[in-house]
Amino acid sequence: MIFSLRQRPEQRLDLSALVPDLLAGKTAAQIERIELQTTRTRVDVGEIFRLRMGDAQSVRIEGACERLDRVGQAMTGGEVLVDGDVGTKAGRLLAGGRLILHGNSGPWAASGMKGGVIEIHGDAEDHLGGPLAGEMAGMRGGVVVVRGRAGDRAGDRMRRGTIIVEGGAGAYAGSRMIAGTLIVGRKAGALPGFLMKRGTIVLGEGAGALAPTFLDCGQHQLLAMRLWAGLIEPLSKRAASLLRRPLQRLAGDMAVLGKGEIFIGS
Repeated sequence: MIFSLRQRPEQRLDLSALVPDLLAGKTAAQIERIELQTTRTRVDVGEIFRLRMGDAQSVRIEGACERLDRVGQAMTGGEVLVDGDVGTKAGRLLAGGRLILHGNSGPWAASGMKGGVIEIHGDAEDHLGGPLAGEMAGMRGGVVVVRGRAGDRAGDRMRRGTIIVEGGAGAYAGSRMIAGTLIVGRKAGALPGFLMKRGTIVLGEGAGALAPTFLDCGQHQLLAMRLWAGLIEPLSKRAASLLRRPLQRLAGDMAVLGKGEIFIGS
């Protein structure tokens, strides 16, 4: 099922309704009448997209731009493939299926994610996998792979799941982590793991500055890391290669619970 953008919209649009489980069983006329929630003028799918009917379990959005928000939100199965950039909260609360973005994503991608896979072939802006205001936890499960770089606070308050960023990341990567795994293939910004309680952060090229509340535990080449590399290799060969190298281990953040760890490539 293909949605081709007619032209760049004049306002931000909410595409959370265009996911396989909500489109299944609907006719073309019913789909074209779906309202895309906005804060301004009422807009239907048919006004914004040219629709080509097909299997609702495989949705394709062509000509996307950064004004399309909540793409793939709360989907439970199937696949959504996007050609172009997307706006804020892509894949938020995703519970199953696969969201593939051939472009960049806005802030809060994978926020509250519970399962499934998100693959971003461009860059991800700030708060990748992080919580919205008032929420106690960010990403809760699933796997996110970013082929480019991530902005600040990637993995903030992450509770479960895995985030792989093949490029670099901004400041405070893995801040306030509760659990889960964050892998950054290149250099991260200042203060990764700031106030993390548990969880694992792997940095391929170190960070701008580390908090003094992490303890150096020496260099290791752990069997667990080599086993983990075999599991993630189908998703990211670069991340798998990093986990097979000797890694310097830092324990912390000792300013809080202190059961987290940061591994830095040698």
